[in-house]
Amino acid sequence: MKKTGIILAIFLLSAGTAFAQKYAFVDTDYILNNIPAYKAAEEELDQQSTVYEAEITTLYEAIDQMHDKYQSEELLLSREESVARKNEIVKKQTEARELQNEYFGQEGLLFNKREELIKPIQDEVYNAVKEIANESGYAVIFDTSSGPSMLYTNPRYDVSDEVLRRLGYKN
Repeated sequence: MKKTGIILAIFLLSAGTAFAQKYAFVDTDYILNNIPAYKAAEEELDQQSTVYEAEITTLYEAIDQMHDKYQSEELLLSREESVARKNEIVKKQTEARELQNEYFGQEGLLFNKREELIKPIQDEVYNAVKEIANESGYAVIFDTSSGPSMLYTNPRYDVSDEVLRRLGYKN
């Protein structure tokens, strides 16, 4: 009886290792920071960002000056002049916000430039990771640069459709 238990335990352990998956990790920050094209792209983006920030800062400083001037002359202005100055300040503030969004918004110039310069490099890194995973038989490759997250998962181990079938949402 004891021999059978030992044999069964050995069998289960060997079967478990036969079905074990291989895992790996990468640090994409480390990888990207060692790619000269990435560093050059980051520098170009930083320079462009500095130019945009300076332009917006200058615009907001001009708005502050307009506002200060308005406040100092407010008592001397007629009602119509006061309303016109307020409207002019509001218009300039709106223009500044729109320009800021044009430069730094979700679909802004800086975002588009980042997509143009950085995305191809990131795609190359991802493709290299995927090739390594397929060649080496890794089921999952984690990225440790921004907290543990999965950079690559082998679709062979995706059981999402099975879960949907079990829940009755898929045949």
